[in-house]
Amino acid sequence: MTYSQRAIRVKESTTLAINAKAKAMKAAGQSIISFTVGEPDFDTPGHIVEAAKAAMDAGHSKYTDTPGVLPLREAICRKLKGENGLDYTPAQIVVSNGAKHAISNACAAIINPGDEVIIPAPYWLTYPEIVGMYDGVPIYVDTTESSYKITAAQVEAAITPKSKAIFLNTPNNPSGAVYTESELRAIADVCCKHDLIVLSDEIYEHLIYEEGLRHISIASFNEDIRNRTIVINGLSKSFAMTGWRMGYTASNADIAKLIGNIQSHQTSNINAITQLAAIAAIDGDKQPLHDMVSEFAKRRDYMMKKLTDIGFELNTPPGAFYCFIDISKFCGDNIKDAADFAAMLVDKAGVVVVPCADFGCPMHIRLSYACSMNEITEGCDRIRQVIKP
Repeated sequence: MTYSQRAIRVKESTTLAINAKAKAMKAAGQSIISFTVGEPDFDTPGHIVEAAKAAMDAGHSKYTDTPGVLPLREAICRKLKGENGLDYTPAQIVVSNGAKHAISNACAAIINPGDEVIIPAPYWLTYPEIVGMYDGVPIYVDTTESSYKITAAQVEAAITPKSKAIFLNTPNNPSGAVYTESELRAIADVCCKHDLIVLSDEIYEHLIYEEGLRHISIASFNEDIRNRTIVINGLSKSFAMTGWRMGYTASNADIAKLIGNIQSHQTSNINAITQLAAIAAIDGDKQPLHDMVSEFAKRRDYMMKKLTDIGFELNTPPGAFYCFIDISKFCGDNIKDAADFAAMLVDKAGVVVVPCADFGCPMHIRLSYACSMNEITEGCDRIRQVIKP
């Protein structure tokens, strides 16, 4: 029996596999502290839940337009204008089953076989897998010497006649790096000069902790860069709505039409109830978001102190909710890379972290602080006992 070579090439998601392993170990009665989660440990705010209940009570359980109900797309346009300085019409918005689906839609719309897509490393491990699904070619650019952010010069150096697009993710998963306006403007100039499409993943936009630092969308600078940018966003991280599955793209009208056509044959519309709840999230009370960001900032600072006390060397992550650690100095005869280091932590400390080879950094691990202070304390103390017995 022969299967699809395209499907065979796709790797299992490391993060989902590690989460599954942690859950299985817990279910078997082992004491496990997991720093792998890529979702807030907060409940979805009450006013969003109430909006979903009201939608169900009102009978909003039918098919909707594939790109989403018009009131939701209008709300997204208001959000993009008010928060990001971006002018879009509802026809340029396609609502998808989470930001991951939005990324897949975007790649399906623009990639032809052999097209090269520049991916700064570290990167979210799903980017190259989706590029490969559509027969594109990932071109990796190491950014470990530039604070985990690709420079305009690096972008220019990576461009070939086959270059089609570049992924930008700010704030970044896994590093937490946030691009400044000047950095983005320089990259935008290169992209316009060389006719590159920008896949701008902005899912962590509200999770920034440094005073004076703010999220900026690369699409906001001028019409040229906006026309060649596909903004990818959603509600999963900012509103603790990971399970609701709501993402979206904002793009030029031609790309939006292609994305809508593709989605119409794959999934049609997303969950109708989620769409009504999403309007409440976008237009409603933002205090739960501010409270969550404040709590994440406290956890970040606390985890940073615990990790540096152990002896880890790492940059303070200005955004997202991860600490990203180079473990090279801990390598030796028995530990060759981050995968070995992570395996050692599971075996000896009962602590699960994400080894980042599939994120483009085989000597790094990622620890999420989207967990309680008690878990951070216990997990870091266990790591200390292994590293500094």
